[in-house]
Amino acid sequence: MKHLLTLILISLPFILFAQANSTTDSTAKHATKASIRRQKNLEKREHINQLLKNDEEGALIYRKEGDFGFKFNTDGFSCMYEHGKYKTITKTNMWWLELGERKSQKQKRFTPDPQQISVPGGEVYSLGNSYIYGKENNFYFLNLGFGKQRLIGNKGNTNGVAVSAIYGAGLTLGLLKPYYVQVPDSINGEKDIKFSQDSTTFLDATSILGASGFSKGLGEIKVVPGLHTRVALRFDYGKFRETISALEVGLNVNYYANKIGIMALNEKERLYLNAYAAIFFGRRK
Repeated sequence: MKHLLTLILISLPFILFAQANSTTDSTAKHATKASIRRQKNLEKREHINQLLKNDEEGALIYRKEGDFGFKFNTDGFSCMYEHGKYKTITKTNMWWLELGERKSQKQKRFTPDPQQISVPGGEVYSLGNSYIYGKENNFYFLNLGFGKQRLIGNKGNTNGVAVSAIYGAGLTLGLLKPYYVQVPDSINGEKDIKFSQDSTTFLDATSILGASGFSKGLGEIKVVPGLHTRVALRFDYGKFRETISALEVGLNVNYYANKIGIMALNEKERLYLNAYAAIFFGRRK
């Protein structure tokens, strides 16, 4: 017992010394990290101040930008990529590429009831995928546009909102994929049909088992060329930041060489107009 007590008394100074060194090292590390953070914040403030000064003097702050956007259209949705090159502090040349799907406001999705169908060897019940009654085509589009962005309003601080007008025009491709549904078949149990094959059965809701898979009709896509225009207002939060975070509202007009129809019972059209709201994220350089 005496030996154990002696050993503890001898070791105690070393333990306390090691603990003190550990505390000192930990304090030093925290102080170093705090110093690094202060230095980064200082550099960031100096960078922002320099950008503000350049802006006041009419000098270009950035040379180019690139961003991705997600658009919620009144007749569908799309995603797009934009690239801009600054000409002055208020003018930017732009080009964009947009891919999306256009939908009819009259389309409705239905869930088929279980149906008893005859197959070789007996009767079975089939419950198919939900489907859109009377839909003739899936209508996708690809837009390539060129235009300008003009700064029309700005708050001169890092948290302000820069308001810009965007306008331009370009080419569009309408991509039409036939819409297929599944109906009973006396030989195979079920088969896929489109409107142009058998319009009577296609429009007979009591015969529809459900929608065919997405891949059905991919090999039959038809391309219809046209023109498109875009007019919008963009609200960019943080003009002096390298990262882009913006909201946009605007109008799109697409005009196609041939009339295009989405629903079999609706009139086909060449001109498609929609409004949209969008969010954009990207970087400036």
